[in-house]
Amino acid sequence: MRRGHREQTTASGLIVRVTDRPGPPPLRFESADGGRLLLRQGDRPLLLGRDDPEGCSREGLYTHRLDGYRSPLPPIRSARMREPGNWPHQYARWLEDSTDGPLYDGRWILSERRTFPLYVWTGDFVRDWPAHYLDWCAGGWQGVIPLRPLSAPDAARVKAYRGHAREGTLAPVLLWWVPFLDGWLILDGHDRAVAALAEGGTPPCVVLERGQDDRVWRETADVVTARHREHLRSLDAHPSDPGTERRRTFLERSHAELLASLPYDHGSPRSWPLPGGAVTWDDLAARVMFQCGSD
Repeated sequence: MRRGHREQTTASGLIVRVTDRPGPPPLRFESADGGRLLLRQGDRPLLLGRDDPEGCSREGLYTHRLDGYRSPLPPIRSARMREPGNWPHQYARWLEDSTDGPLYDGRWILSERRTFPLYVWTGDFVRDWPAHYLDWCAGGWQGVIPLRPLSAPDAARVKAYRGHAREGTLAPVLLWWVPFLDGWLILDGHDRAVAALAEGGTPPCVVLERGQDDRVWRETADVVTARHREHLRSLDAHPSDPGTERRRTFLERSHAELLASLPYDHGSPRSWPLPGGAVTWDDLAARVMFQCGSD
């Protein structure tokens, strides 16, 4: 497949601009009326979600996951983990080549992350399967949702990864930040996450995020520039003030820094309309014996 244009942001991150993939991608969210949400990979439903009608102003989501998820990355062998390399770049290449991933036209941000608030990988890490309630009422959730059942800490593969965790050579877990879930999905590395946690550490991660769409950040740039010009005009009304030039220099520098950052702001992945709408969602939910809210 055609490679996207890449922009290095920091030593541990990059932006990939994807073109010629208008979507919908193989791994995608679909939505229907009544707060109904579906994560699908190809034709396979993977996660059903629905807003809690009794929650505090849409502050909860009932979810139910199904078997069949396939990682968009190839298996990462032990020898490969011990080789030096840039994991965000490697994961970007694999995602571009994948027939099971979430990429579609636009900017995508991949960055390494090794520190998280304690609750992310403890109380807000979803260990149960298949159903879980995302409780957003206490000021946010920001947990991690696996897309397949977790292995036991003493499973053979996990034991092998635990050795890498102790050595510091464990390949990063690939997380996908989904703002409307207020959390991350594990796209690759379920067993590696279990291994790192079993060794008392935080899993090293590469986080995939949707970048801001061109239209949005350009519109924001127009608004910011208009306000900046107003501020400059207000300074022109006081030319004799000894602090005017200092304030003008500060405004110009701040404006330039803000404009430079706008193309790299984070956005939210798109949700496509669910074919068949609420009827299709309800039929699927009934077949998996999913109970949510007043249904």
